[in-house]
Amino acid sequence: MQQIKLEYDTFTEDEMLARAKAYQSHMVRRRTVRDFDTRPIPRKVLDHALHVAASAPSGANRQPWRFVVVENHETKARIREAAELEEQEFYETRAPDEWLDALEPLGTDANKPFLTEAPVLIAVFLERFGIDSHGNRVKNYYMPESVGIATGFLISALHHAGLATLTHTPSPMRFLNEILNRPARERPYLLLVVGYPKPNAMVPAIERLPFDTVVSKV
Repeated sequence: MQQIKLEYDTFTEDEMLARAKAYQSHMVRRRTVRDFDTRPIPRKVLDHALHVAASAPSGANRQPWRFVVVENHETKARIREAAELEEQEFYETRAPDEWLDALEPLGTDANKPFLTEAPVLIAVFLERFGIDSHGNRVKNYYMPESVGIATGFLISALHHAGLATLTHTPSPMRFLNEILNRPARERPYLLLVVGYPKPNAMVPAIERLPFDTVVSKV
């Protein structure tokens, strides 16, 4: 494979520390939002964030992510209707009591108004295998890990731009293939709800685990 010279920014230790602290300060304020304003998002902002997501590392560079931007209200309404049917089944019959107890402090239920209130939904699909120019199947590698990393890049980029997000994962999500006309080889990974929080948006008063609990040094 052809090689190109790496473009790499070098900083002093003081500059590195300042940049790391500033990024930490910004990112730890990110919160999952469920109360979205309806005002539109500049499309160029979305495009830049999606370019960041598409730059993520992936197994064998197969880039098995596909992002579908949904802004049409009728399409969002169809997604909400299908998602709420799955969520109702989950809350009423599929979810064990332990899971429902864990969700109770977050105040979630089968109603998902944010799916139509937010200006944008980004449906993230995982491509299980590719198709080459001759119509042959091409194997992808580490798909869940790769798509998860790309989604993390996307959430970070959107937050950096001043937007709020919500990761929504009704199960199953195959209705997204039908509504968004995606091929069967693409598996719905999650719905990312994107927009501005309402002026008086509230979020649960959660606590994060202590740093020493989640990070070990050996």
